[in-house]
Amino acid sequence: GDKLTFVAPEVSVTPAGMFPRMKRFTVVGTFHVGAGEIDGYLGLTNIADLSRLHRWKADQVQGLRLKFDDLFQAPRVAWSIAQQLGEQEYYSRDWTRTHGNLYQAIRMEKAMIGLLLLLIVAVAAFNIISTLVMVVNDKRGDIAILRTLGATPGQIMAIFMVQGTVIGVIGTLIGAVVGILAALNVSAAIAGIEKLIGHKFLNADVYFIDYLPSQIQAQDVYMVCGAALVLSFFATLYPAWRAARTQPAEALRYE
Repeated sequence: GDKLTFVAPEVSVTPAGMFPRMKRFTVVGTFHVGAGEIDGYLGLTNIADLSRLHRWKADQVQGLRLKFDDLFQAPRVAWSIAQQLGEQEYYSRDWTRTHGNLYQAIRMEKAMIGLLLLLIVAVAAFNIISTLVMVVNDKRGDIAILRTLGATPGQIMAIFMVQGTVIGVIGTLIGAVVGILAALNVSAAIAGIEKLIGHKFLNADVYFIDYLPSQIQAQDVYMVCGAALVLSFFATLYPAWRAARTQPAEALRYE
């Protein structure tokens, strides 16, 4: 219901002189998408009203905006369209040019977060090593009895490798399920916490957005789970090798 006067960066020449072109609009609504740059600086109006203000011809526009299902195809397709229409009369601009620095920063942060997650998984794998080493030390007598009954070093090694791998598989499955559930609800959870404590964690003027987005990508889930399984498997090798080297006579010396 408020009135807003729009002044175009053009002038109209009249017998009384030069006057700026302006038009008074009525605000019929506001929108919020969570991006500070869009929420704070973008306004939409009827194209017919704006055409009269700029003295455009009927159905004349200054540009077209295209939306793609795959946003990473925008640079290639935009360049191709500009080539077909003629670079002398048309030019194209995609989001990698307008927000390229932000995209590069997010890309670097994602790489660093992936490295940190890999280190966290590696630390968790050391827990498997320590657990299996303690099991080997505790079961030295049982290992010696198995050896005297005819078990080969390879069979002893396989027992502890299977045990460590099962621990890794169960831990990976539990972590994947909990992580997916957390990723699906993190936006609502952060919004609830912000509302509860009355503090905004993300400021749109600083972070470009005022909410925490979350999108599950199957490729990332498979990569993290695969890395966890591989590290948990390698973590079983040293304890299993120690168990296979157990000498029955030495282990049963004080039994």
